[in-house]
Amino acid sequence: MAKMKTVPTFDEVLATLGGEKFDVSPAAEGANRAEGAYRISRDGCAAEIARSTEKDAPVRLLTGAGWVLGGEIGRLVDRGYQKFFKTSKLEVPATADQLHALHRFREDMKEAAGAIVLYNQALGTTSDRYEYDRLKGR
Repeated sequence: MAKMKTVPTFDEVLATLGGEKFDVSPAAEGANRAEGAYRISRDGCAAEIARSTEKDAPVRLLTGAGWVLGGEIGRLVDRGYQKFFKTSKLEVPATADQLHALHRFREDMKEAAGAIVLYNQALGTTSDRYEYDRLKGR
């Protein structure tokens, strides 16, 4: 018989993340920030989370995991020939080391939160957006 997976509370998730050597700090105020939001970061990667109102998911992801550029979390964009980290002001090519760090960050964050890990996402780093030059404008 399968074991039931216990869902951790938000405070337990924060404690687990702190124990996994994540830096946990209150998120900066902004236009779309939830009350009690936290920024978690490690190895140049960061994400912003807040307490969820759903019973089976204690954590709500406000800003997905990305590379920190100029204090802002850069989203991963795939252009077919190269992956880039893009913020509102910057866009830089992603290196293999950055992609490995981002993949480890996402996996460790999901494990601490007790989230479901999908097979295709566990294989490698998935991008937030896909913008192929041949398909642009179609």
